[in-house]
Order: sequence, then C-alpha cells, then structure tokens
Amino acid sequence: MTENGGNLMGTGSGCGPERRHIPVLLAEMLDKLNPQDAMTYLDGTFGAGGYTRAILDRADCSVLALDRDPRAIAGGAELVKSYAPRLMLKNTRFGDLSDAVAGEPLIDGIVLDIGVSSMQLDEADRGFSFSQDGPLDMRMSAADGEEAEKSPSAADLVNELEESQLADVIYYYGEERRSRAIASAIVRRRAQNPIRRTAELAEICTHVYGRRSKDKVHPATRTFQALRIAVNDELGELVRALLAAEKVLRPGGRLVVVTFHSLEDRIVKRFFATRAGKTSGGSRHMPELIQFETSSFQIVNQRPLVPSNHELAVNPRSRSAKLRYGIRTEAPAMSLDEEMFGLPSVQFD
Repeated sequence: MTENGGNLMGTGSGCGPERRHIPVLLAEMLDKLNPQDAMTYLDGTFGAGGYTRAILDRADCSVLALDRDPRAIAGGAELVKSYAPRLMLKNTRFGDLSDAVAGEPLIDGIVLDIGVSSMQLDEADRGFSFSQDGPLDMRMSAADGEEAEKSPSAADLVNELEESQLADVIYYYGEERRSRAIASAIVRRRAQNPIRRTAELAEICTHVYGRRSKDKVHPATRTFQALRIAVNDELGELVRALLAAEKVLRPGGRLVVVTFHSLEDRIVKRFFATRAGKTSGGSRHMPELIQFETSSFQIVNQRPLVPSNHELAVNPRSRSAKLRYGIRTEAPAMSLDEEMFGLPSVQFD
C-alpha cells in the first residue's frame, strides 16, 4: 500500500486525496496472506489502514495493527470503531512486534509494508519530501517531546556528521554514486549556515548534479532516502521484525513483505532464503548464506511479485514495489542474530 511505500521517487505536492491512500499490490497481498474467518492477523505498518481494512473486509477475522507514528494511530480511531471489536491499534515499532503480541496466541499471518508513508510524504512539516519545503526532520515517530530528545533528526545528521560519515550514509543507504561530492557540498554550505530546510538540501543535491540524473530520478532522491533510513533505523527495524515474525507465526501462518528499494528487498530475500534452507554466493553487502538442515519457511514464489502495468498507471509510487512471502513450517525458529544479514556498516552515533 502506498501508505507505507511511497518511497521518495514520486512527487508529494501533486497528490490529492484520491491518490494519497492507494494500497500497493493489494490484490496480491490478500491472495498471499489468504485471510480466514476466526483468525488473527498482524499489520505491522498500519499507515492509513489500507491493508488492515482490506483484510477485515475479506474475512471475519481480527487484526492487530502497529505503527510507530502516533498520527497514524490517531487517524485510525474511526476505523477501530467501524470494525469493533475486531481491530486493535498499537503505537509501536514493527521491529518490536514480538512484544506487541506477548501473552497472546500465535499469529495466523503478518504483513509488513516497508518504507515511508504517502501521508508522511504529503505532509511538508514531516520533512520527508524534497518536492515540498519544510523542516528537515524525517522522524517517523513523534517529532516532539521525549522522541525529539531521544532521536536525531535529518537536520542533526546533515549538520553534525563528519564529512566521511555523511558520505557513507548517503552511499550505503541511498546507493548514491555521487555521495562524496554531495557530502562535500553539504559541509561547505553548513559552514556558512546550518541546513534546516528540505528545499536547501534538495538545492544542494541538484547543484552537485548540475541537471537531473540520467535515469530521470530527481538528484535529491537517494540522499533523502539515505537520511530517512538512517534517522529511523529502517533496515535494523526490518531485520528485527523478520526475526520476530518467525517466532510469533503459527505453523501454516503466512508472512507477506512489500519493499520499495533494493536494500530492503535484499534483506527480505536473504531472510527467506536462509529460512528455506537455501544457499547463495553472497554479495558486496552480504556474506555467503548458511545451509540449514531444517526449514522454518516454505517459499512459494522464488521471484518477487511486482505491480501490473495498470497499477503503475494508476499509482506511479508503486513502481519499485516488490512482494515476497513465505509460509511458516513446524520447524523451530532459527537462532541467527542480526549480523547474518550483512547490513551496511555505517557509524554515525
């Protein structure tokens, strides 16, 4: 659903209400999750509730929906009333989903729609989009109170990281080939005045390129993506959610994950490959996979599902979406930790 998959490839200002909440790969998600009556499902990325509503409409089931953004939880109050008592919302990170279901029976299915929401993209004060000027924030959780004290904003990273650290963040999390030039330009600009607005950072990236990049992507796209991932620890959250999902799903339960860029998709692909007992040659980001004697997931589609041409025409923000899913077996959860995912080594604390 575009609620949690807007990516930063689309524009934010041109989306009216009819386009803000279009769930990505909705039919495919429902087909693979296969909701059934009297079962319990977990939507780890509630957003505007597109996936949750579709699941509840498909079957007489219950849904526990999570979101780290308190605005999303508040916005779902009417949905909770409409589907009472079958829907419960919790303001928590999907990486903590095992704590969210503690003490409850095993879950029958989990869906994760990874990335920034269209709501967040379209709200200039959140600082996610380079197409609208706003404070350079990008925190998915509350941007005030205790959260502001605990977590750095994008402006904090842009103005405080060493040039080499900033270049690494932009390169590894944004896969930006001009990362060092952009980091250098940022450092030169911030020496004059702190960079506090999204328009300022977008202008710096555009100046480095001198024109739009050859693939027609806005010059600021990958830098904004990198900072958003770093600020919200998105890759770490994804890894923790996958490991937790393996533990709380019942045998036969389904895990459906929709991603929007290659770093996320590689993590999900690697997770399912290891859990299905597959091996791989590894890559520059990830070491060789390990062969297991038992499989905790059955993998049905070896290749990810992608949006149809019709969906791409209706919702351009879906263009980088990929859906992977697996069915939980009776094998015990594996004991591997987060390090086996080979996350990019970027230090900025």
